[in-house]
This record gives sequence, C-alpha cells and structure tokens, in this order.
Amino acid sequence: MPARLKLVALLVACAAPVVLAWAAWYFRLGTGSAGNYGELIAPRLLAGPAFQGLRGKWVFVAFDAAACDAYCERKLYYMRQLRTAQGKDQQRIERLWVITDGGAPRPEILAAFEGTRITRLRPEGFPGDPVDHIYLVDPLGNLMMRYPRDPDPSKMLKDLQRLLKYSQVG
Repeated sequence: MPARLKLVALLVACAAPVVLAWAAWYFRLGTGSAGNYGELIAPRLLAGPAFQGLRGKWVFVAFDAAACDAYCERKLYYMRQLRTAQGKDQQRIERLWVITDGGAPRPEILAAFEGTRITRLRPEGFPGDPVDHIYLVDPLGNLMMRYPRDPDPSKMLKDLQRLLKYSQVG
C-alpha cells in the first residue's frame, strides 16, 4: 500500500468518530423521546400550609371534586399504587387530594385511599386544567412535573423510580 494511501486511511480513521458524532447530533440520530414520561414544568415554589407540612417528601397532587367520579378514583388509585410500588422508599412519597368544591368525600372513598392527605385550596400556579392531571411536587416544595389525563402507570412508575434513585433530598 503506498504511503499516501496509508496517510489518507489514518486521517479518515481519526476523523470518522468526530464526523459521525457531529452527524448524530445534528440530525438527532439515535435519540428517542425524552427520558421522562411526565411533562416537565418550569419549577415554581408552592406556598401555603398544605405544602409546607409536606416539605422533604415527593408529593403527588390531584385536584377533584369531593363527589369523586370514576376518573377521580382512578387518579387516587394510581397515586396509591405508585407509592406502594416503591417498597422501602414509599415513605419518601406523599399523596395529596385537593378538593375543589365545598362537599365532603364519601366514607368509602376515604377508606379506600386511606393515608391520602386531603385539603382545600385554589389551584393557582398549576398549569392547565388541574382536574385533568396528576402533578408531582419535589421535596423542596417546587411544582416540577405533570402527567397527562389518562396516564400510563408503568411509565409514571419508571419516572418516579428514576427520581428517587438520583434524588439527594426527600
């Protein structure tokens, strides 16, 4: 092999990783969707007594009327199951049901979702229609993520496990 051909082959071999990396970045090759399922929200600190008492914990927040229809029950069920699925880390997670009207929840709902904290407050600072989402608040009291109307619990679980694994607080 002539010396000039060896030199060109050596230059191509050295430049190939840089060129391929640039092409992958520029054309977004090999990148799937974002690593999280929930929609990240620009963090905003939530004030008020309902959230002050939950500092240091990850908090699932659901807004709904006290009558709690089937969709409301499904949200509360998902929040309970996601917390239970964490095993020894379930103490790092709290559930908060914000009642949006003046009614009182049925006793069977309270019994079914025992341990869920209940409060009443205005949904100020929560993007979108709060009844349509499950929100996640970080241990510092920042609203940081929301899940879609009919979420996939297995994807929510994956998000939560990743957050708990890498979080140094809560």
